[in-house]
Amino acid sequence: MTGWKQIRQRKSLLQEGAASVFGGARADQVAPVDLKSLHAKIGELTQENDFLEGHSQKRVF
Repeated sequence: MTGWKQIRQRKSLLQEGAASVFGGARADQVAPVDLKSLHAKIGELTQENDFLEGHSQKRVF
C-alpha cells in the first residue's frame, strides 16, 4: 500500500488515536478554562514587561 491511500489510512489512525498519545484527554473531557483570570494575568505580565522595558532603557552601562 503506497501513496494517497496509505496517507489517508495513517491520517485516520492518527485522528482516532492521537488523544491517547498526548495524555488521553478528549476535547469533551477537558476542563473549562477561566478566560477572565487568564486575561488578567496577561495584562499583569504586560504591565510588568512595559515597566521593566522602560527602566532598562534609562540605564546605560
